Amino acid sequence: MRRSFLFAGLSASALLALAACGDGATEDGSPTSTSRHVGHGGHVGHGGHSTTVSSSVSTSSSTSTSSGKPTSSSTSSSSSSTSTSSSTSSSSGTSTSSSTSSSGSSTTSSSGGSGGGLFTAANPWNTPVASDPTSPSSAAVVQWLADNGGWGTGAVQIDFSIDVLSADASTPFLAFTPTGDFYTPDCDDVPFPVPSGGAVEGEQGYSCTQGGDCHLLVVDAPGAKLYEMWRADITGGVFSGGCVAVWDLGRTYPANLRGDGCTSADAGGFPIAAMLFTADEVAAGEIPHAIRFILPNERIRAGTYVHPGSHTTGSTSGGDDAPPYGVRLRLRADFPLSSLPSDGARVVARAMQQYGLFLADGGNIALTAANDAFTQNKWADVAVDSHALSAIQVTDMEVVDMGEPMTNTDCVRNP
Repeated sequence: MRRSFLFAGLSASALLALAACGDGATEDGSPTSTSRHVGHGGHVGHGGHSTTVSSSVSTSSSTSTSSGKPTSSSTSSSSSSTSTSSSTSSSSGTSTSSSTSSSGSSTTSSSGGSGGGLFTAANPWNTPVASDPTSPSSAAVVQWLADNGGWGTGAVQIDFSIDVLSADASTPFLAFTPTGDFYTPDCDDVPFPVPSGGAVEGEQGYSCTQGGDCHLLVVDAPGAKLYEMWRADITGGVFSGGCVAVWDLGRTYPANLRGDGCTSADAGGFPIAAMLFTADEVAAGEIPHAIRFILPNERIRAGTYVHPGSHTTGSTSGGDDAPPYGVRLRLRADFPLSSLPSDGARVVARAMQQYGLFLADGGNIALTAANDAFTQNKWADVAVDSHALSAIQVTDMEVVDMGEPMTNTDCVRNP
Protein backbone atom coordinates (compact mmCIF):
# COMPACT_ATOMS: atom_id res chain seq x y z
CA MET A 1 0.00 0.00 0.00
CA ARG A 2 1.36 3.37 -0.97
CA ARG A 3 0.12 6.92 -0.59
CA SER A 4 1.09 10.17 -2.23
CA PHE A 5 1.80 13.20 -0.07
CA LEU A 6 -1.10 15.60 0.34
CA PHE A 7 0.12 17.46 3.40
CA ALA A 8 2.49 20.16 2.18
CA GLY A 9 0.28 22.99 3.38
CA LEU A 10 -0.35 21.72 6.89
CA SER A 11 1.34 23.03 10.01
CA ALA A 12 4.05 21.02 11.75
CA SER A 13 1.70 20.16 14.60
CA ALA A 14 -0.94 18.90 12.19
CA LEU A 15 1.63 16.81 10.35
CA LEU A 16 2.77 15.29 13.62
CA ALA A 17 -0.77 14.41 14.57
CA LEU A 18 -1.34 12.74 11.21
CA ALA A 19 1.96 10.86 11.39
CA ALA A 20 1.14 9.54 14.82
CA CYS A 21 -2.02 7.88 13.61
CA GLY A 22 -0.68 5.26 11.20
CA ASP A 23 -3.12 2.98 9.51
CA GLY A 24 -2.32 -0.36 11.08
CA ALA A 25 -3.19 -2.31 7.95
CA THR A 26 -2.03 -5.87 7.71
CA GLU A 27 -0.11 -7.03 4.68
CA ASP A 28 -1.12 -10.41 3.31
CA GLY A 29 1.65 -12.93 3.00
CA SER A 30 3.52 -12.13 6.20
CA PRO A 31 6.14 -14.75 6.92
CA THR A 32 4.99 -15.46 10.47
CA SER A 33 2.61 -13.54 12.71
CA THR A 34 0.89 -10.28 11.91
CA SER A 35 1.69 -8.63 15.23
CA ARG A 36 4.68 -6.36 15.53
CA HIS A 37 7.13 -6.94 18.33
CA VAL A 38 9.52 -4.97 20.48
CA GLY A 39 12.99 -4.13 19.23
CA HIS A 40 16.26 -5.92 19.69
CA GLY A 41 17.35 -3.96 22.73
CA GLY A 42 21.11 -4.03 22.42
CA HIS A 43 21.88 -0.38 21.77
CA VAL A 44 23.50 0.47 25.07
CA GLY A 45 25.40 3.69 25.59
CA HIS A 46 29.04 4.17 26.41
CA GLY A 47 30.85 6.36 28.86
CA GLY A 48 32.71 9.55 28.21
CA HIS A 49 30.21 11.60 26.18
CA SER A 50 28.00 14.42 27.27
CA THR A 51 24.32 13.62 26.96
CA THR A 52 21.61 15.98 25.76
CA VAL A 53 18.45 15.42 27.79
CA SER A 54 15.14 17.20 27.56
CA SER A 55 13.50 17.57 30.94
CA SER A 56 10.07 17.27 29.33
CA VAL A 57 10.65 13.88 27.72
CA SER A 58 10.29 10.60 29.56
CA THR A 59 12.77 7.80 28.89
CA SER A 60 11.20 5.23 31.17
CA SER A 61 11.62 2.41 28.66
CA SER A 62 15.29 2.10 29.50
CA THR A 63 17.39 2.02 32.61
CA SER A 64 20.61 3.98 32.94
CA THR A 65 24.22 3.01 33.31
CA SER A 66 26.52 4.91 35.62
CA SER A 67 27.48 7.07 32.66
CA GLY A 68 23.89 8.16 32.18
CA LYS A 69 23.44 6.12 29.02
CA PRO A 70 20.64 3.58 28.69
CA THR A 71 20.72 -0.10 29.33
CA SER A 72 17.97 -1.88 27.44
CA SER A 73 16.74 -5.30 28.45
CA SER A 74 14.23 -5.77 25.65
CA THR A 75 14.82 -8.39 22.97
CA SER A 76 13.12 -9.48 19.80
CA SER A 77 10.37 -12.00 19.83
CA SER A 78 8.86 -13.73 16.83
CA SER A 79 9.38 -12.05 13.50
CA SER A 80 6.68 -10.01 11.89
CA SER A 81 5.61 -8.63 8.59
CA THR A 82 2.80 -6.32 9.67
CA SER A 83 2.04 -3.64 7.14
CA THR A 84 1.89 0.10 7.48
CA SER A 85 1.56 2.42 4.54
CA SER A 86 3.99 4.85 3.00
CA SER A 87 3.97 7.46 0.34
CA THR A 88 6.62 6.14 -2.01
CA SER A 89 8.34 2.96 -2.99
CA SER A 90 10.70 1.79 -0.35
CA SER A 91 13.28 -0.25 1.32
CA SER A 92 16.61 -1.08 -0.22
CA GLY A 93 14.89 -0.81 -3.54
CA THR A 94 14.49 2.95 -3.18
CA SER A 95 16.33 4.80 -5.88
CA THR A 96 18.89 7.15 -4.41
CA SER A 97 20.48 8.14 -7.68
CA SER A 98 19.97 7.50 -11.34
CA SER A 99 22.46 4.65 -11.14
CA THR A 100 20.78 2.63 -8.39
CA SER A 101 18.11 0.19 -9.49
CA SER A 102 15.06 -0.94 -7.59
CA SER A 103 16.45 -4.43 -7.28
CA GLY A 104 19.55 -3.18 -5.51
CA SER A 105 21.84 -4.18 -8.37
CA SER A 106 25.46 -3.14 -8.27
CA THR A 107 26.59 0.24 -9.47
CA THR A 108 29.98 1.81 -9.98
CA SER A 109 30.98 4.57 -7.60
CA SER A 110 33.11 7.60 -8.37
CA SER A 111 35.92 6.02 -6.36
CA GLY A 112 36.08 3.12 -8.78
CA GLY A 113 34.84 0.52 -6.32
CA SER A 114 31.59 -1.40 -6.34
CA GLY A 115 28.55 0.20 -4.79
CA GLY A 116 25.39 -1.76 -4.16
CA GLY A 117 22.10 -1.62 -2.33
CA LEU A 118 21.26 1.79 -0.89
CA PHE A 119 24.78 3.22 -1.13
CA THR A 120 26.06 4.14 -4.58
CA ALA A 121 29.60 4.52 -3.22
CA ALA A 122 31.85 1.65 -2.19
CA ASN A 123 31.80 0.87 1.53
CA PRO A 124 32.59 -2.22 3.63
CA TRP A 125 28.99 -3.48 3.56
CA ASN A 126 28.80 -3.52 -0.26
CA THR A 127 32.33 -4.81 -0.89
CA PRO A 128 32.58 -8.55 -1.66
CA VAL A 129 34.81 -10.56 0.67
CA ALA A 130 34.40 -14.10 -0.70
CA SER A 131 38.12 -14.31 -1.46
CA ASP A 132 39.38 -12.37 1.58
CA PRO A 133 41.55 -14.30 4.06
CA THR A 134 40.09 -15.58 7.29
CA SER A 135 41.24 -14.06 10.53
CA PRO A 136 43.94 -15.95 12.45
CA SER A 137 41.48 -15.90 15.35
CA SER A 138 38.58 -17.29 13.28
CA ALA A 139 38.60 -20.80 14.74
CA ALA A 140 38.83 -19.52 18.32
CA VAL A 141 36.00 -16.99 17.86
CA VAL A 142 33.66 -19.47 16.18
CA GLN A 143 34.37 -22.15 18.78
CA TRP A 144 33.84 -19.71 21.65
CA LEU A 145 30.48 -18.70 20.22
CA ALA A 146 29.46 -22.32 19.64
CA ASP A 147 30.43 -23.22 23.23
CA ASN A 148 28.47 -20.30 24.66
CA GLY A 149 25.08 -20.77 23.03
CA GLY A 150 25.67 -19.90 19.38
CA TRP A 151 23.04 -17.69 17.74
CA GLY A 152 20.76 -15.78 20.10
CA THR A 153 17.96 -18.33 19.90
CA GLY A 154 20.17 -21.35 19.26
CA ALA A 155 19.06 -21.72 15.63
CA VAL A 156 19.49 -18.77 13.31
CA GLN A 157 16.26 -16.82 12.79
CA ILE A 158 15.27 -13.76 10.78
CA ASP A 159 13.57 -10.65 12.16
CA PHE A 160 11.24 -8.78 9.77
CA SER A 161 10.10 -5.95 12.07
CA ILE A 162 12.02 -2.93 10.73
CA ASP A 163 10.45 -0.75 8.05
CA VAL A 164 12.53 1.29 5.63
CA LEU A 165 10.47 4.30 4.62
CA SER A 166 11.01 6.64 1.69
CA ALA A 167 10.82 10.41 1.48
CA ASP A 168 10.20 12.44 -1.65
CA ALA A 169 10.36 16.16 -2.38
CA SER A 170 7.06 16.81 -0.56
CA THR A 171 7.96 14.94 2.66
CA PRO A 172 8.06 17.27 5.68
CA PHE A 173 11.28 17.48 7.70
CA LEU A 174 10.29 17.95 11.33
CA ALA A 175 12.23 19.08 14.39
CA PHE A 176 12.32 16.65 17.31
CA THR A 177 13.07 16.86 21.01
CA PRO A 178 16.21 14.88 21.90
CA THR A 179 15.76 12.42 24.76
CA GLY A 180 18.30 10.89 27.11
CA ASP A 181 19.10 8.44 24.30
CA PHE A 182 20.65 11.26 22.25
CA TYR A 183 24.42 11.64 22.70
CA THR A 184 26.68 14.54 21.84
CA PRO A 185 28.71 14.63 19.61
CA ASP A 186 27.77 11.19 18.24
CA CYS A 187 24.29 12.10 17.08
CA ASP A 188 22.94 14.58 14.55
CA ASP A 189 20.40 17.13 15.81
CA VAL A 190 18.73 17.93 12.49
CA PRO A 191 15.16 18.03 11.18
CA PHE A 192 14.02 14.50 10.35
CA PRO A 193 11.87 13.42 7.38
CA VAL A 194 8.53 11.91 8.44
CA PRO A 195 6.54 10.25 5.61
CA SER A 196 2.82 9.93 6.21
CA GLY A 197 1.47 6.56 7.30
CA GLY A 198 4.83 5.09 8.30
CA ALA A 199 5.87 3.24 11.42
CA VAL A 200 8.76 2.82 13.80
CA GLU A 201 10.20 -0.63 14.42
CA GLY A 202 7.81 -2.99 16.16
CA GLU A 203 4.80 -0.65 16.06
CA GLN A 204 1.72 0.02 13.94
CA GLY A 205 2.52 3.74 13.62
CA TYR A 206 4.98 6.32 14.86
CA SER A 207 4.12 6.00 18.56
CA CYS A 208 6.67 3.91 20.49
CA THR A 209 4.41 2.07 22.96
CA GLN A 210 6.16 -1.21 23.74
CA GLY A 211 9.53 -0.09 25.08
CA GLY A 212 11.48 -1.46 22.12
CA ASP A 213 14.22 0.08 19.99
CA CYS A 214 11.64 1.86 17.79
CA HIS A 215 14.12 2.53 15.00
CA LEU A 216 12.87 5.01 12.40
CA LEU A 217 14.65 4.60 9.05
CA VAL A 218 13.94 6.95 6.13
CA VAL A 219 15.67 7.15 2.75
CA ASP A 220 15.62 10.70 1.40
CA ALA A 221 15.96 10.01 -2.32
CA PRO A 222 16.09 13.67 -3.49
CA GLY A 223 18.92 14.42 -1.04
CA ALA A 224 20.65 11.03 -1.42
CA LYS A 225 20.70 10.70 2.36
CA LEU A 226 19.70 8.00 4.84
CA TYR A 227 18.16 9.22 8.10
CA GLU A 228 18.11 6.79 11.03
CA MET A 229 16.79 7.41 14.53
CA TRP A 230 16.86 5.20 17.60
CA ARG A 231 13.84 5.16 19.93
CA ALA A 232 11.78 7.52 17.84
CA ASP A 233 8.35 8.43 19.17
CA ILE A 234 5.55 10.64 17.90
CA THR A 235 2.76 10.65 20.46
CA GLY A 236 0.12 13.29 20.99
CA GLY A 237 1.68 15.56 18.40
CA VAL A 238 5.08 15.55 20.14
CA PHE A 239 8.11 14.19 18.23
CA SER A 240 10.95 12.97 20.44
CA GLY A 241 13.81 10.63 19.79
CA GLY A 242 17.22 9.29 20.62
CA CYS A 243 20.36 9.13 18.54
CA VAL A 244 20.08 10.24 14.91
CA ALA A 245 22.67 9.38 12.28
CA VAL A 246 22.50 10.93 8.82
CA TRP A 247 24.39 9.00 6.13
CA ASP A 248 25.49 10.26 2.72
CA LEU A 249 24.57 7.55 0.23
CA GLY A 250 27.20 8.73 -2.25
CA ARG A 251 30.12 8.81 0.20
CA THR A 252 32.84 6.25 0.77
CA TYR A 253 33.33 6.47 4.53
CA PRO A 254 36.68 6.16 6.32
CA ALA A 255 37.67 2.87 7.97
CA ASN A 256 36.09 4.06 11.23
CA LEU A 257 32.90 5.33 9.55
CA ARG A 258 31.56 8.39 11.41
CA GLY A 259 34.46 8.33 13.92
CA ASP A 260 36.02 6.15 16.60
CA GLY A 261 33.97 5.89 19.76
CA CYS A 262 30.89 7.17 17.92
CA THR A 263 27.61 5.32 18.01
CA SER A 264 24.81 5.70 15.48
CA ALA A 265 21.19 4.56 15.51
CA ASP A 266 22.74 1.08 15.92
CA ALA A 267 25.09 0.17 18.76
CA GLY A 268 28.05 -0.75 16.57
CA GLY A 269 28.01 2.53 14.63
CA PHE A 270 26.74 1.12 11.31
CA PRO A 271 23.96 2.32 9.00
CA ILE A 272 21.07 -0.09 9.62
CA ALA A 273 19.12 0.12 6.37
CA ALA A 274 22.23 -0.52 4.28
CA MET A 275 22.37 -4.07 5.65
CA LEU A 276 18.69 -5.03 5.75
CA PHE A 277 17.97 -7.47 2.94
CA THR A 278 14.62 -7.14 1.19
CA ALA A 279 12.08 -9.35 -0.51
CA ASP A 280 12.71 -7.41 -3.73
CA GLU A 281 16.42 -8.22 -3.60
CA VAL A 282 15.71 -11.88 -2.98
CA ALA A 283 13.19 -11.97 -5.85
CA ALA A 284 15.83 -10.41 -8.13
CA GLY A 285 18.23 -13.20 -7.18
CA GLU A 286 20.93 -11.07 -5.55
CA ILE A 287 21.55 -9.29 -2.26
CA PRO A 288 24.44 -6.95 -3.12
CA HIS A 289 25.55 -6.15 0.41
CA ALA A 290 26.41 -7.59 3.81
CA ILE A 291 23.66 -8.47 6.27
CA ARG A 292 23.10 -7.02 9.75
CA PHE A 293 23.33 -9.57 12.54
CA ILE A 294 23.01 -9.34 16.28
CA LEU A 295 23.93 -11.40 19.34
CA PRO A 296 23.01 -11.33 23.03
CA ASN A 297 25.23 -8.91 24.96
CA GLU A 298 26.83 -11.76 26.89
CA ARG A 299 28.05 -13.26 23.60
CA ILE A 300 29.72 -10.04 22.40
CA ARG A 301 33.31 -9.36 23.47
CA ALA A 302 33.29 -7.02 26.46
CA GLY A 303 34.18 -3.40 25.77
CA THR A 304 35.66 -4.06 22.34
CA TYR A 305 35.01 -3.26 18.69
CA VAL A 306 36.88 -3.65 15.42
CA HIS A 307 36.64 -1.55 12.29
CA PRO A 308 34.49 -0.89 10.39
CA GLY A 309 32.52 -0.84 13.62
CA SER A 310 33.12 2.35 15.59
CA HIS A 311 31.54 1.70 18.97
CA THR A 312 30.81 -0.88 21.66
CA THR A 313 28.54 -0.82 24.70
CA GLY A 314 28.82 -1.12 28.45
CA SER A 315 26.57 -4.18 28.57
CA THR A 316 28.75 -6.47 26.47
CA SER A 317 30.28 -9.16 28.68
CA GLY A 318 31.68 -11.89 26.41
CA GLY A 319 35.15 -13.33 26.89
CA ASP A 320 38.38 -12.55 25.07
CA ASP A 321 37.52 -14.91 22.21
CA ALA A 322 33.94 -13.69 21.82
CA PRO A 323 33.11 -11.85 18.58
CA PRO A 324 33.51 -8.07 19.00
CA TYR A 325 31.24 -5.40 17.58
CA GLY A 326 32.14 -4.75 13.95
CA VAL A 327 33.31 -8.30 13.23
CA ARG A 328 32.41 -9.73 9.84
CA LEU A 329 31.36 -13.38 9.69
CA ARG A 330 31.17 -15.23 6.38
CA LEU A 331 29.34 -18.44 5.50
CA ARG A 332 31.90 -21.05 4.45
CA ALA A 333 32.16 -21.51 0.70
CA ASP A 334 31.45 -25.24 0.85
CA PHE A 335 28.21 -24.92 2.80
CA PRO A 336 25.62 -27.19 1.09
CA LEU A 337 23.11 -24.67 -0.23
CA SER A 338 20.90 -27.56 -1.32
CA SER A 339 20.15 -28.19 2.37
CA LEU A 340 18.13 -24.94 2.52
CA PRO A 341 14.37 -25.12 1.90
CA SER A 342 13.90 -22.62 -0.95
CA ASP A 343 15.59 -20.67 -3.72
CA GLY A 344 14.94 -17.53 -1.68
CA ALA A 345 16.83 -18.93 1.29
CA ARG A 346 19.71 -19.81 -1.03
CA VAL A 347 19.87 -16.21 -2.30
CA VAL A 348 20.32 -15.04 1.30
CA ALA A 349 22.95 -17.70 1.97
CA ARG A 350 24.91 -16.70 -1.13
CA ALA A 351 25.02 -13.12 0.16
CA MET A 352 26.37 -14.50 3.44
CA GLN A 353 29.15 -16.16 1.42
CA GLN A 354 29.83 -13.19 -0.83
CA TYR A 355 29.44 -10.22 1.54
CA GLY A 356 29.11 -11.75 5.00
CA LEU A 357 27.41 -10.50 8.15
CA PHE A 358 28.39 -7.54 10.33
CA LEU A 359 27.80 -7.66 14.10
CA ALA A 360 25.90 -4.41 14.59
CA ASP A 361 23.65 -4.62 17.67
CA GLY A 362 22.68 -6.72 20.67
CA GLY A 363 19.62 -8.96 20.92
CA ASN A 364 18.31 -12.44 20.21
CA ILE A 365 17.06 -12.74 16.62
CA ALA A 366 20.25 -13.15 14.60
CA LEU A 367 19.49 -11.75 11.14
CA THR A 368 17.52 -8.65 10.19
CA ALA A 369 15.49 -8.24 7.01
CA ALA A 370 13.33 -5.30 5.97
CA ASN A 371 9.60 -5.55 6.50
CA ASP A 372 7.78 -6.21 3.21
CA ALA A 373 5.00 -3.67 3.74
CA PHE A 374 6.56 -1.28 1.22
CA THR A 375 8.24 -3.65 -1.22
CA GLN A 376 6.81 -4.94 -4.46
CA ASN A 377 7.56 -8.55 -3.55
CA LYS A 378 6.52 -10.17 -0.29
CA TRP A 379 8.42 -12.63 1.86
CA ALA A 380 5.80 -15.29 1.23
CA ASP A 381 6.37 -14.85 -2.52
CA VAL A 382 10.06 -15.74 -2.18
CA ALA A 383 9.50 -18.51 0.40
CA VAL A 384 11.59 -16.90 3.13
CA ASP A 385 10.24 -17.01 6.67
CA SER A 386 11.85 -16.57 10.07
CA HIS A 387 13.23 -20.14 10.05
CA ALA A 388 14.36 -20.36 6.41
CA LEU A 389 18.06 -20.41 7.38
CA SER A 390 17.82 -22.56 10.51
CA ALA A 391 20.11 -25.19 8.95
CA ILE A 392 23.05 -22.77 9.20
CA GLN A 393 25.00 -23.33 12.40
CA VAL A 394 27.51 -20.98 14.02
CA THR A 395 30.16 -23.56 13.14
CA ASP A 396 29.35 -23.03 9.45
CA MET A 397 30.71 -19.49 9.74
CA GLU A 398 34.24 -18.09 9.63
CA VAL A 399 35.67 -14.73 10.66
CA VAL A 400 36.96 -12.51 7.87
CA ASP A 401 40.36 -10.97 8.63
CA MET A 402 39.81 -8.03 10.97
CA GLY A 403 41.84 -5.16 12.35
CA GLU A 404 43.14 -4.49 15.82
CA PRO A 405 40.59 -4.54 18.64
CA MET A 406 39.57 -1.06 19.82
CA THR A 407 38.08 0.15 23.08
CA ASN A 408 35.70 3.06 23.41
CA THR A 409 37.03 6.57 23.72
CA ASP A 410 35.14 9.84 23.56
CA CYS A 411 33.52 10.13 20.16
CA VAL A 412 35.57 12.13 17.68
CA ARG A 413 33.44 12.71 14.59
CA ASN A 414 35.02 12.52 11.18
CA PRO A 415 34.54 15.60 8.99
